[in-house]
Amino acid sequence: MTKKYNQLTLEQRYTIAALHEQGYLQSRIADIIGVHKSTISRELKRNVPQRGIGAKVYNAAKAENKTRER
Repeated sequence: MTKKYNQLTLEQRYTIAALHEQGYLQSRIADIIGVHKSTISRELKRNVPQRGIGAKVYNAAKAENKTRER
């Protein structure tokens, strides 16, 4: 039996952004949107700038665009 993987929806990405900005833990965000906590961890790792000057903020729209480009 093969596993089926679903990409996060734009709505889920906006929820992640809002909850992350409010300081929610990744595990709590995962519970709220109904995905595994590793999904949230990977999403933030992929889409929060790690270098440079300025805020390290998750941007749902940019994350969605990057996903569509892959």
